[in-house]
Amino acid sequence: MTENEISKIVVDCAFKIHNQYGAGLLESVYERILSYELEKAGLPIKRQFPIPLIHNEVRLEIGFRLDILVMEKVIIEIKSIEELTPLHSKQLLTYLRLTNLRLGLLINFNVNLIKNGIRRVVNGL
Repeated sequence: MTENEISKIVVDCAFKIHNQYGAGLLESVYERILSYELEKAGLPIKRQFPIPLIHNEVRLEIGFRLDILVMEKVIIEIKSIEELTPLHSKQLLTYLRLTNLRLGLLINFNVNLIKNGIRRVVNGL
């Protein structure tokens, strides 16, 4: 399955969740519900997946954690905040670079229309 095929399933699940619950839940709640829906759709996921920073061949475990990693290909970073900023996209791009992955989805559930809360972040895709 390609990154784009995975992202379509993720976006469909995000729409379903937002239609049912709307804005206002905690990020951790959206993360758990989205994880459940992705697993139900048959996609293997990892939650709160740690990623190291490798500096001069030294592996540094410095606390970077992906919210959800889907099929070892797509990173999902979940927010429930008033507004996404460029810093959130830069954070996701950093995660993509550290993992050598190509696609991430930044999803802010705290919006009136979920389509306004979804951003694709690419790393050489």
